[in-house]
Amino acid sequence: MNIIFDFGNVLVRWEPQLVFLPYFGGNQAKYDFFWNHVIDAQFRDRIDAGEDQMTVIREYQERFPEYAEPISMYYSCWEESLPGEVPGMFDLVSKLKSNSQNHIYGLTNWSCETYPQARQKFPVLQLIDDYVISGAENMVKPSPEIFKILLDRFGLMPDECIFVDDRADNVAAACRLGFKGIVFRGAEDLRSQLEL
Repeated sequence: MNIIFDFGNVLVRWEPQLVFLPYFGGNQAKYDFFWNHVIDAQFRDRIDAGEDQMTVIREYQERFPEYAEPISMYYSCWEESLPGEVPGMFDLVSKLKSNSQNHIYGLTNWSCETYPQARQKFPVLQLIDDYVISGAENMVKPSPEIFKILLDRFGLMPDECIFVDDRADNVAAACRLGFKGIVFRGAEDLRSQLEL
């Protein structure tokens, strides 16, 4: 079986609140506004789709000058938002790889500027031999085109693939193309769904 993993909050914890919540003095409402209305989903998708981070950051700093400092922290403090691997996933992926019938892939929304450093830092990412990074393809999930890039590049058939992601919209996009999809809710739940 071909098992395709998203990376953020599936293999590696991504917790941007660790960076920004302290900046806002622990004020959840201020953090939520900043995350949802300043460095919003469009901001993050543009970076994940391969735009130069500093170009996007400068544009948003001009748009929101009162937030210039925390906007810059999205890039300058990105490693602090990755506090470690998702518990249990190194062992689970290792177990999957130990079965020669399984092939392990990655499909992630991630800036190609920062992914190489993250791969060096987290051993669980080094278990993934073949992967597609959104920043290198100039598109992000849940676009069907990025799933098709994965299939074409590695010669995969969707009905022979299991796609695991923490975002239901990404899983739904994969299922529409014929993948079996699993919304990630932790290593033990995934282990149970994969019948390991």
